Amino acid sequence: MQGQLGLEGIPSKLVRVTPARLATWAQCPRKYRMTYLDRPTPTRAGAWANATLGAVVHNALRAYFELRADQRTPQRAAALVREHWKADGFASSAQAGEYRRRAQEWVSSYVEQLAPDVAPLAVERWVSAPLGSIIAEGRVDRIDERHGELVVVDYKTGRHGLRVDDARRSLALGLYALAVRRNLHRPCQRVELHHLPTGTVASWEHSAESLAELQDRAEQLAGELQAATDAFDDGADEQALFPVRTGPHCSWCDFRAHCPEGQQAAPNLPPWALLGD
Repeated sequence: MQGQLGLEGIPSKLVRVTPARLATWAQCPRKYRMTYLDRPTPTRAGAWANATLGAVVHNALRAYFELRADQRTPQRAAALVREHWKADGFASSAQAGEYRRRAQEWVSSYVEQLAPDVAPLAVERWVSAPLGSIIAEGRVDRIDERHGELVVVDYKTGRHGLRVDDARRSLALGLYALAVRRNLHRPCQRVELHHLPTGTVASWEHSAESLAELQDRAEQLAGELQAATDAFDDGADEQALFPVRTGPHCSWCDFRAHCPEGQQAAPNLPPWALLGD
């Protein structure tokens, strides 16, 4: 979607978006409104154990790559999981302890498989770049440099394994690749999902055409959410602008308590329900 062009071919109104904003809009416009527009923000549900687990692993890996190369060992990586551990959302201290043990195994095994000379170009790097009618931004887990090109790496800790199509279709990874390329002025086409529980990597080498398709999708979503936001600011009917979109995701929605339709569409789950077996 192209914005109205102003001076020197620059769209007159760029919509600032993150992958999270776009994903929230695509999943449920009502959730988008509650997350980003309603003030005061409606009360949210408590922490989910799977989200806590993912955050711990990300924080441990960030700290690991901030160490000097001679300090990076599997044992130190496991210790960093323990140092960053939180138990929010777990059913009990016993369950939290079991998943801490698993996370330590995932992280230590993961770093053990890395080449000894792996030195990421950036870790937890914030990127922001104008792309057509949007400004795409967000925090990239890791940016590697391989054979003169940059690679976007994203860590995953979900209970399900990943496929090549997950990397190929990921709007977030595509936008990160485009933003990294613009920010660092280097080729960036390869994106990777590193699934720590299984030690597997789902990767995709984008073409100019496939990245353009993802950018078009992002611009379309951004145009939709911005049009709804503008009408909302002008006092239009919020129910019509931000309809609920129900599905299994209603079980773990942060705003489930404020959404009768979501409560009817999917069962209530305990905060540890999305952990693996």
